[in-house]
Amino acid sequence: MNLLQSPRRIQRVRREVRLRRATVQAVQRLSPNFVAVTFGGEDFADFVSDGFDDHIKVIFSESAGERVMRDYTPRRFDAARRELTLEFALHEHGPASDWARQARVGQSLVIGGPRGSMIIPTDDDWHLLVADASALPALHRRVEELPTGARVHSLVLLDDPADRRDLLQGRPSAIDLQAQWFDQPAALLEALRSLPLPAGEGFAWAAGEASLAADWRRVLLQEKGHPLEASKIASYWKRGAADFHEPR
Repeated sequence: MNLLQSPRRIQRVRREVRLRRATVQAVQRLSPNFVAVTFGGEDFADFVSDGFDDHIKVIFSESAGERVMRDYTPRRFDAARRELTLEFALHEHGPASDWARQARVGQSLVIGGPRGSMIIPTDDDWHLLVADASALPALHRRVEELPTGARVHSLVLLDDPADRRDLLQGRPSAIDLQAQWFDQPAALLEALRSLPLPAGEGFAWAAGEASLAADWRRVLLQEKGHPLEASKIASYWKRGAADFHEPR
């Protein structure tokens, strides 16, 4: 394991990538367009996910025998039970969505990674989280993992209001969370533009479709002047690209 540390105490951990056989233990429909699948197996004995927005490769086999890989964030990992939970956003069609719709206990597939983690400190004065549907699992995990009393403002873009969720459900302690939900990109962008950043040291995290992430980056870094070293803005997918992955 290699570990690098920035002046703001952000740690980058690199790990050797290995493939693991993952067997479905449970399937839960969270909302009309999200399903959670919990995997288990002995291959998870040494699995580690240190960062709330880690990425793993999920490998699907299509009917033609070809392998297709997609990136997913570990939503939750229970080391004692050796169980990994992923959340799948159900799009109209695609290898991942099609697999998740029919997922049943006992089925298996292969996952790889994560190859590393970016560990962002949790003790900043405030936390800004921005996401579309693809990054909602990472955002929710971050909210769960922040310490008691953390000051958090989230802005989330979802096409279907029925997919909105209680981000505080399951937390063992209270945080100061201001959650805003949007179903139009322009409305979220305007809300972000008009949002005054609190005083003190804070971290801004945003992830989603590439063009949206570019807009959010421009507002945060250029218009608001938020420090680059106190932010992470990532493109999780790109409209029109089947297997887009931004280098991490």
